[in-house]
Amino acid sequence: MPHLGLLLRWILIVTKTKLAAVPRTWQVLDGSGKSVGRLASQVAKLLLGKHRPHYVPYHDTGDHVVVLNCSQLRFSGRKWEQKHYYRHSGYVGGIKSISAADLFAKDPCAVLRRAVKGMLPKNKLQAVRLKKLKTYAGDEHPHVAQCGEAAPAAKENEA
Repeated sequence: MPHLGLLLRWILIVTKTKLAAVPRTWQVLDGSGKSVGRLASQVAKLLLGKHRPHYVPYHDTGDHVVVLNCSQLRFSGRKWEQKHYYRHSGYVGGIKSISAADLFAKDPCAVLRRAVKGMLPKNKLQAVRLKKLKTYAGDEHPHVAQCGEAAPAAKENEA
């Protein structure tokens, strides 16, 4: 009977994911009428690659995600007035805040990008994964050549 530790080590060696073997696809999601948090969690799952059988947390195995119609996202309740986004300059008393409604008026896509960034792991791969997120306020996007026809995630979103 082999030792349990050796058996587990053998299983980990056999199922190791090679980055070159990971197929990269482009997912197109429609954000019209969707809640920001629910859409952000779906986008974060696609960026992490958790929808794939060969997901490992230490490799970037996720897909490229294109989100359209960010200008039609919604919050539930009174979050437009009550939710604030904070940043700090690094100086004493240098905290700045902006409400969700003001940020949405300035840049509708920034609200979704901040929500997705908060749902990704805080490590060196966070910036790499966020570069694969493309957000657009309207229906048009310049990634038609990469996406091809309607992606499976876009078909799920329409239903």
